[in-house]
Amino acid sequence: MMYPRIAEELLTIRDWLRFTVSRFEDSGIFFGHGTDNAYDEAVWLVMSALHLPLDTLDNFIDARITEPERKHLAHLVERRITEHTPTAYLLREAWLRGFKFYVDERVIVPRSFIAELLENGLAPWVDYPEMIESAADICTGSGCLGVLLAHAFPNARVDVIDISPDAIAVANINIANYALGDRVTAIRSDMFSALAGRRYDLIISNPPYVDAPSMAQLPREYRNEPQIALGSGDAGLDHTHVILREAANYLNDDGLLVVEIGHNRDALLDAYPQMPFTWLEVESGDEFVFLLTKEQLEKFSQPPVQASGRG
Repeated sequence: MMYPRIAEELLTIRDWLRFTVSRFEDSGIFFGHGTDNAYDEAVWLVMSALHLPLDTLDNFIDARITEPERKHLAHLVERRITEHTPTAYLLREAWLRGFKFYVDERVIVPRSFIAELLENGLAPWVDYPEMIESAADICTGSGCLGVLLAHAFPNARVDVIDISPDAIAVANINIANYALGDRVTAIRSDMFSALAGRRYDLIISNPPYVDAPSMAQLPREYRNEPQIALGSGDAGLDHTHVILREAANYLNDDGLLVVEIGHNRDALLDAYPQMPFTWLEVESGDEFVFLLTKEQLEKFSQPPVQASGRG
């Protein structure tokens, strides 16, 4: 262990929080899997490792920590710094818009602008959330967006789809944790390939969308995630091409498609100059998520100007 004496000398949560922030600041680790700074990451690691709610820090800040707890914290801090393991994997938990999800190295750490949009039930594009009776999440990973779909649209049956059997296993853990087994179904499928005959009022997707140059420069934390869930060809649009080509076949009349594409807006517009994308506003701007209706998909569906092959 890197910190054998430290585990004996740091006695309170305040001590461990100070130490962890200092080590994180000095380590060169990358933040981006639930926090964006050393302090928030340290609070998350220390409090969750001690099984304390994150919003009770002030109550327990001077609480003394037992010897086994100190050794456990030292081990986690060491792994975070030396292995660049995302804290979400160390703790087996991730948070998305106030919802807690189980995660491990079989899935990427949940992060999606679509989660923000689901807080308001996709208003104003969906007038009556209770009228959404069927929904799908393509490339679901941990199943987090499927759980949020079920919460946003209480009358909907939800399918969560992923090519990875490992992702399906993790999604089923989160479905069970939220007692949604009667409404949410995890389906192993390469995009739409196993969905024959299914139709949805709403399809969402946060697919892989990292382009090849960015994949080559990812921080080590991202390299600890399943690479199949990140990269999507040279331009980062291979999965999005499939969605745009096939989604209309799986939407009901008046159905909606919502897709996150990261920083690929310009490349997407170049590939589909005629497609009337509606760009949805989130806290970070209006460049990351688009919406299309089934009618628009059918009317303007065409091969991309410079099509990429499927990855």
